Amino acid sequence: MCFFMSLIPATILTAIGYVVLYCSGRAEGGIRGFGRVLAIWIFVVALFPLIGGAFVTLTDQCPITAAMQDNG
Repeated sequence: MCFFMSLIPATILTAIGYVVLYCSGRAEGGIRGFGRVLAIWIFVVALFPLIGGAFVTLTDQCPITAAMQDNG
């Protein structure tokens, strides 16, 4: 369950990365290079929620699953 919840911030960060990449493609000069580096950095940061969600899910430390089992 935590992995599926980690898709939300990863999707938001990926969309922001694509917006930055699009805007940097329309820019000129040094801003273009900076925008591309920033977009790549945002794409790398978007992997962190996925990695964290997968780790928490695979090690059975997901608090969402624990809360759902307690209420059932």
